[in-house]
Amino acid sequence: MELDMAADELKSVLNRLKRAQGQIAGIVRMLEEGRDCEDVVTQLAAVSRALDRAGFAIIATGLQQCMTDGDRPPMDRDQMRARLEKLFLSLA
Repeated sequence: MELDMAADELKSVLNRLKRAQGQIAGIVRMLEEGRDCEDVVTQLAAVSRALDRAGFAIIATGLQQCMTDGDRPPMDRDQMRARLEKLFLSLA
């Protein structure tokens, strides 16, 4: 399945991923500096939420495209649904 995201959707997802990338770099520094375990875990939780939100946004776009694409034969739609469900559950 090819994902076709609108510019504003893509920008939002990319911003979330870049923010998460910066947070991960911060966590690495925290570990190298021997920072408090609670602070590290708090940052790990924040990164996890950012990644989940980016993933859900991508999946939501895929679901929307799947539901609005009337050109697909029923068999392809069922397969697409199964694939999207599998992706969604991988983030849950």
